[in-house]
Amino acid sequence: MIGNLDYSILQQLWWLIASVVGSLFLFLTFVQGGQTLIFTLASNEEEKSLIINAMGRKWELTFTTLVLFGGALFAAFPLFYATSFGGAYWVWMLILFTFILQAVSYEYRKKPDNVLGARTYEIFMCINGSVGILLIGAAVGTFFTGSRFSLNLYNSVTWHTPYHGLEAALNPFNLAFGLFLVFLARVLGAMYLVNHVDHKSLVEKARKATWINLLIALPFLLTILIGLVTMDGFAVEPATGRIFLEKGKYLNNLLGMPAVLFLLLAGLGSVIYGVVVTGFLGKNCGIWFGGLGTVLVGLAIFSLAGYNNTAFYPSLSDLQSSLTIYNASSSKYTLTAMSYVALAVPFVLAYIAYVWKLMDAEKLTLGELAGQDADDMY
Repeated sequence: MIGNLDYSILQQLWWLIASVVGSLFLFLTFVQGGQTLIFTLASNEEEKSLIINAMGRKWELTFTTLVLFGGALFAAFPLFYATSFGGAYWVWMLILFTFILQAVSYEYRKKPDNVLGARTYEIFMCINGSVGILLIGAAVGTFFTGSRFSLNLYNSVTWHTPYHGLEAALNPFNLAFGLFLVFLARVLGAMYLVNHVDHKSLVEKARKATWINLLIALPFLLTILIGLVTMDGFAVEPATGRIFLEKGKYLNNLLGMPAVLFLLLAGLGSVIYGVVVTGFLGKNCGIWFGGLGTVLVGLAIFSLAGYNNTAFYPSLSDLQSSLTIYNASSSKYTLTAMSYVALAVPFVLAYIAYVWKLMDAEKLTLGELAGQDADDMY
């Protein structure tokens, strides 16, 4: 059946698959958000160890999902991968570097011969959770604001700024996008601590942190929403593939795709509900509402960028170099073969959910940390 799908359907299907993986990554950034709470929630070393060990049990999932997202884009849309990573390499290298700092920090923070000291690695974790997520948000923002590049007949990229991607963080819309993701990750991290840690004073501070960080995130969210409904967008003529500027393109996408508008509103509502039940109603289940909401918002954002005849990676230097899910994708044969492999993804997700459930069957306590070997602690 998959082999009989039209090429354009396969291209749209793989944009959806990549969007799902990317949205799951946004949810899993609660690890990065939790890392930035080390210096604001923890009043002593015991609370700091609880936060770090709670996040340390999940950090591999975030990194693995980021790699999977990059792999899906590389396989399904190789021209995007070649253009972005070939031109905007400084921003991607910095993102990768912050995740390397994270991995090193969890590995060496508690080693007996740690010459840098535990605090140095805690700062590294905070850098990963702040700078790393901000740059990822800025990179995603370029799906709407565009980048200065051009492609020749052989699809070789020329980048028209000397900063090779770092300029994205200077765009107000992109910067708002990055800062929103930073504080959203902090909200999710605080909700996860409430759900997973058994420590009264730390949990109470985490409950308060959920709504405080949501309030800080709201101006950036409003900046994004106002930008999306007012900015011109990069549209594609279906018959010719010609790229042109369309007034109110992303507003038109929202109105033309009611399901995407529903995803956006339902996702934001779910995140807010998660904060309310965690911060004000004293419940511990807010992370699931916040996580689901984050995934729905992510799906809406990626759908706005790629569907409804939209260029998802616009070029500000040469409109016709802009990338769409049609001109940037792999061949029909490759997408078909990948689709058969993707049938195994639900089983992998089910296994991850099963392992997650086992790991979180009991809340993390100071007594459990005291009973662990040094090599098992972060």
